[in-house]
Amino acid sequence: MDRADQYVLTLSCPDRPGIVAAVSGVLADRGCNIVESQQFGDPDSGTFFMRVQFAARPGTDADELRGAFASLAPDLALEWRLHDLSRRPRVLIMVSKGGHCLNDLLYRQRSGLLDIDVVAVASNHPDLRPLTQSYGIDYHHLPAGPGGKAAQEAEILALVEHYRADLVVLARYMQILSDDFCAKLPGAIINIHHSFLPSFKGARPYHRAHERGVKLIGATAHYVTADLDEGPIIEQEVARVDHTHSPEELVAVGRDVECLALARAVRWHAEHRVLLNGDRTVVFR
Repeated sequence: MDRADQYVLTLSCPDRPGIVAAVSGVLADRGCNIVESQQFGDPDSGTFFMRVQFAARPGTDADELRGAFASLAPDLALEWRLHDLSRRPRVLIMVSKGGHCLNDLLYRQRSGLLDIDVVAVASNHPDLRPLTQSYGIDYHHLPAGPGGKAAQEAEILALVEHYRADLVVLARYMQILSDDFCAKLPGAIINIHHSFLPSFKGARPYHRAHERGVKLIGATAHYVTADLDEGPIIEQEVARVDHTHSPEELVAVGRDVECLALARAVRWHAEHRVLLNGDRTVVFR
């Protein structure tokens, strides 16, 4: 799809009659054509969520569109964002030694399956430098040095600023981020982990799952918050297993579902399909 003059409007507000009509009226008055529209009213919170993708007339001033939506905000109590689809999200990937999710994301980007720009990869280990550089992408080895975690995280934030990254993806980055780091990038860090949690925490979770005879292997992709592994969930994937699977085979299944869940979460975030709803998300697939 040609992304020139294409935009996505995302919004949330208290649910009430007339929201769709007001938004559609702004677009119609400016000759915009709605390509896709989805909405959801959450009965629990009384909040209305909407995602509208539309094509503007060539030469349309984006600031004029923003001004028009801003004029709706006071009356409807809107929280809204307008996204220009000609601008691909810039992504910094963080990884440790496991390269399956990193390789999957890099392949999907190169193949045109993910509409993102991976601007750099950072790691606390040097192992995945050859893989990353084979895609022509900068690799930064940031071990925990004399300054400890604070100095390491300062280097990561410097990379975010240097590369103008919109999103940080933890593609099996096996380090805990500080509360301060998470607070600096709210809604802009996505993590992936196995879905055995809170069971089988720590090392060798698949081996301990094998000992308990689990029948499902899962993965969870979520936004990162100060609450470890408890941020708003974007996507989950599962696969059935049985008594014939060895621990090593369970690990292999786990890698596959981690790749799938993370790729979907990154894609939906990049397409502005994920809206935060308190501790949950609304995902317009």
